[in-house]
Amino acid sequence: QVQLVESGGGLVQTGGSLSLSCAASGRAFRSYNMAWFRQAQGKEREFVAAIFWSGGSQHYSNTVEGRFFITRDNAKSTVYLHMNSLKPEDTGVYYCAVCKELIVTQCARELVNDFWGPGTQVTVSS
Repeated sequence: QVQLVESGGGLVQTGGSLSLSCAASGRAFRSYNMAWFRQAQGKEREFVAAIFWSGGSQHYSNTVEGRFFITRDNAKSTVYLHMNSLKPEDTGVYYCAVCKELIVTQCARELVNDFWGPGTQVTVSS
């Protein structure tokens, strides 16, 4: 089955930028809608962004709208999350996953996502 591995996390100051990558194994990556979630310590996992299989449409939580941008490169079997104007409340473990829904707006529901990666830590200092 599909295996996902996130990378690019680290420590960044408030207002800074950071880009995350999610590398997928397998040849079926091009057919998958993909999503990013995050989980802060002591909180539930939270939807961040989703992208259509072709990259032609994207969906964001209102918390990150205008600051974060999700992209993908199907030739490299990789989805990206470009994060700008970072805030301390963006701190958490960021996960990518395969979204089983055909419409990317529906990817915000955690239960429609599968094949979660192990996550990468993002820490935003004040």
